[in-house]
Amino acid sequence: MIEGNIIKFYREKAKLTQKELGSGICSVTHLSKIERGLTEYSSETILHIADRLGIDLNKELAKLYEIKELLDRWHEVMIKEGLPEVEVIKKELENAPLLHISNYKHFYSLLQIRYELIHYNLDKAQEIINDVRKIEFHLSDYERNLLKQILGMYYIAKSDYVKAIDTLKTIKQNEYNNPEYYYHLAVAYHNLNSQIMCYHYAEKALNYFKKSNNFLRVIDTEMLMLVQLQFDQHHDFKETVKQYEALIESCVTCNAIRRKSKLLHNLAFLYYVRKNYQKASELYKESCSIKNKKSSEYLLSFEGYIRCSFEAGLLSKAKLIQLTNEGLRIATEMHQELFMILFNLLLYLIKGRQDQYFHYLYTEGLPYYRKYGFAYLVQRSEKELFHYFYKKNEVEKALELAFLSFNKDEAVDGESK
Repeated sequence: MIEGNIIKFYREKAKLTQKELGSGICSVTHLSKIERGLTEYSSETILHIADRLGIDLNKELAKLYEIKELLDRWHEVMIKEGLPEVEVIKKELENAPLLHISNYKHFYSLLQIRYELIHYNLDKAQEIINDVRKIEFHLSDYERNLLKQILGMYYIAKSDYVKAIDTLKTIKQNEYNNPEYYYHLAVAYHNLNSQIMCYHYAEKALNYFKKSNNFLRVIDTEMLMLVQLQFDQHHDFKETVKQYEALIESCVTCNAIRRKSKLLHNLAFLYYVRKNYQKASELYKESCSIKNKKSSEYLLSFEGYIRCSFEAGLLSKAKLIQLTNEGLRIATEMHQELFMILFNLLLYLIKGRQDQYFHYLYTEGLPYYRKYGFAYLVQRSEKELFHYFYKKNEVEKALELAFLSFNKDEAVDGESK
């Protein structure tokens, strides 16, 4: 019983033995059983024990119920990404000593992981994940599914999108009434270049965010859906740009800086695909300026900025090398293997070391992209390598890449019919 936990907590805080606390009230054996919730007890006995400890048991029980409400609120504002309130509630919970003896301590640990993910503290998140996995069998059904969602978010942050999908799809909807995870599934599918699945889950997430009046997450989801429409060869470029600009304006209105940075990045990519490298470079640079440097999101935009600046001839060779080395340093410090590969490739490209570039792309880049399902990078790399090997008269390798690309297109056509 929870009353026993409260008594034990305050007894240990007062540095009393069970014998000292129970003297004249009950036996050591009886008090031990009360603390462990193994026996019934009279209201008179518990009242005397509480008086000796100088506590009001009813008030302490009320504090526990308040902790549960506070945890639920913390989870809610994390979903809504109300960051100032997230910090306020975090401090309140840190000053709630009864939390760690309550039935909600595991729920708190799970939310701590999510908090660290919000702040890109992946190493700290991993530490807590390791601790939680040791006691996973103690989790409730809801907590077990919450862990799966948070693990999915962690894998997305680590750019392991296949593992994210595999984990998120094991969530049992009948045990977990939180459709937010559809958004994370959509993000993972987007990064694997699976537009149909991304759009499917994004629509589910959008319905949830609209029903819960979660305006910021509505922007997130509409942004994600807009990106999928870009892959439609019949999309209206000017209309798409207008939609991006409208969403960016919405972000400015509600001071949603992080979302603005994502929209700028996606708009930059739209210009990059159309080979307008100067405009893309400007947008990537603006996106970088409002992102956390210690994040994969920053590295993605930074790589785009350097690549487009190189393609458009906007910066000197020395400056491009300096920026690329900076990106490589950040990626190495963060143990972000994907970006270590991308920045190494940029260095070869900028220095004009064509053979080294294609050797590294063929032996390191492409195998990594395939392993982790980076479909866009796979397609871009296979196309580059095909032309390189064809010019080098390495016909066997060129045909191998052409065959893989052809089969992939056939598979996509088959799925879409």
